[in-house]
Amino acid sequence: MRSTWCRKLWAILSLSSVAALAQAQSTWPPFNVESVQGGKATATQITPLTKASRKWKLCVLIPHLKDSYWSAVDYGVISEARRIGVSATILQAGGYDKLPVQVSQFDDCLASGADAIVVAPISEAGLTAKFKQSQAKGIPTVVFINPVDSAPVTSKIFVDFQTKGALTGTYLKNALGAAGGQVVAFPGPQGSGWAESYLKGFQSSMNGGKVKVLDVKFGEAGVPEQLHLVEDALQTYSGVNAVWGAAPAAEAAVGAVSEAGLNKVTIVSSYENQAMLDLLRSGKIAAFATEFPTMQARAAVDLAVRALEKQPVAPQYRVVPKMVTRESVAQIDTTQILAPANWRPVFEQK
Repeated sequence: MRSTWCRKLWAILSLSSVAALAQAQSTWPPFNVESVQGGKATATQITPLTKASRKWKLCVLIPHLKDSYWSAVDYGVISEARRIGVSATILQAGGYDKLPVQVSQFDDCLASGADAIVVAPISEAGLTAKFKQSQAKGIPTVVFINPVDSAPVTSKIFVDFQTKGALTGTYLKNALGAAGGQVVAFPGPQGSGWAESYLKGFQSSMNGGKVKVLDVKFGEAGVPEQLHLVEDALQTYSGVNAVWGAAPAAEAAVGAVSEAGLNKVTIVSSYENQAMLDLLRSGKIAAFATEFPTMQARAAVDLAVRALEKQPVAPQYRVVPKMVTRESVAQIDTTQILAPANWRPVFEQK
């Protein structure tokens, strides 16, 4: 009986993803970014490919699929691969503490005969040797979402996390007003690169104001892990009236501050997922910033195919972040940020 029920459930979930993919077959609008070459940034657009010239085989690595942010990335990759007619296999490592798994998965990509590799790296230092290996083999390698600085890759696309951290920090400072306040920061997993960059931007935005950063707590990008950190901070610091940090921390903070009986805590997330959108609409968080993960995933697939087909690609594209607030959310095209509500992760597009 249980196996029959499981098969029915899997069939329903699969049909949901098929329906979501069917919705995504139309092309997407030009993606406004900055092309970075020789240290100079120039405003440009990434426009969608019409079709690939052949059925290229892409191997895509992501850190995990624990939340709707990475589900949006999965959706962007799979829907774009299907739209332009290439195959894609997605491998997820299981978390930011699983660098050895991602390194092994990179080897799997190389061994599988992938034409191109698209990577959201857990760690630049941990994968640099693999990037050198794929480049030496002539395999186009595109980094997306998570930053790399000097690692040898064909092209890369991600937001400037320091800019995004400053953007969200400035919003929080303005929201607290002239009276200022006391905030605890939860930037994300230490060693990821992006968490440290978010924090650096956030801290810079606090200069010259009356907002005091009481503590900084790094941790794995999952709600249970962040909940422990938030609860610890609320017990340690009695004067907290603001929480800033990664989306799982913001999500955890909503319940934690309510449980602690704190009614006037301003919560701002440094990035987006479905929970942030829902909590914003319900008035439980003040704002979040977006880097358009679904669009980044689509663009990364296209950049890999362009490289394979000897079309020009810039060495780096920088995404322009945007604040999403209670006032602006109605004007935001959320299909460029998140997957449809009926989407369930798919690991292969043949």
